[in-house]
Amino acid sequence: MYIVTGGAGFIGSAMVWQLNRMGIDDILVVDNLASTEKWRNLVNRRYSDYMHRDEFLQRVNEGRLDLSRLEGVIHLGACSSTTERNADFLMQNNLHYSQSVCRYALERGARFINASSAATYGDGSQGFSDSLETTLTLKPLNMYGYSKQLFDLWAYRGNLLDNLVSVKFFNVYGPNEYHKGDMRSVVCKATEQILATGRMGLFASDRPEYPDGGQLRDFVYVKDVVAVLYWFLEHPEINGIRNLGSGQARTWNDLVRAVFAAMGRPVQIDYIPMPAHLAGKYQYFTEADMHWLSAAQCPVTFHSLEDGVADYVKGYLLAEDRYL
Repeated sequence: MYIVTGGAGFIGSAMVWQLNRMGIDDILVVDNLASTEKWRNLVNRRYSDYMHRDEFLQRVNEGRLDLSRLEGVIHLGACSSTTERNADFLMQNNLHYSQSVCRYALERGARFINASSAATYGDGSQGFSDSLETTLTLKPLNMYGYSKQLFDLWAYRGNLLDNLVSVKFFNVYGPNEYHKGDMRSVVCKATEQILATGRMGLFASDRPEYPDGGQLRDFVYVKDVVAVLYWFLEHPEINGIRNLGSGQARTWNDLVRAVFAAMGRPVQIDYIPMPAHLAGKYQYFTEADMHWLSAAQCPVTFHSLEDGVADYVKGYLLAEDRYL
């Protein structure tokens, strides 16, 4: 059996999709559906059971979750909002919860994959290497990134990094993100805005070295992300902190032009002032150092930005069934 926490969420439900593609449906999905639309992410999927995250954590902490043949835990359940201000909530939900699930998996000899984040890199001044040396120097710009950094540091201090993989996701986009509100990818938002108005708005630059819309991000398609996560399941000898991005930074202009192209529309971009609440906290450049991928001989081939956007827009956002 596999456990996917956050299994009804964006990357989590895509991970269930990937497991299903590999013929696996003995999966415990852990999440908090409540009154959200996340349940729609599971309609096309096959899994053996669902458990609310609070019950799951309680049973883990009390030793009442006795699953036979537990092969792996893919821990993707967390608050993923980079603007969440409740630090105590993030400490509990993103740090302490993750620690409990990690201990549970490792004590049972199961593969443990943890979701970290590129938000740990802060302003990028330390670079984007996933080496331990860099990890120990990072200063995230928001509490979300800090909560993820704290787990990685906890695993390091506990000498656990040789027994798990903690994955730093960069800018992931793709189907099943529709419930995320303002945290949806710009691909998703742009498609909706272009359908409604024929135009798309991007933040203007407030740094002279970057043109408007020229801020750079490492965009990575969710199908590539879960292919790598599945490869990690099959290769328990590959551990530690690992970046997961395309390894190639592209501009917001590139991204939005790809959306216009996928929709067969002329490019119409408006530039709007950077919001005051993002001043000093906005990343102008991210690019995953992905040297580990070839060194570990991971065979996953990533979509180009244009191909990934086209697959998402044409195959899902503009399709009758938008879900994986």
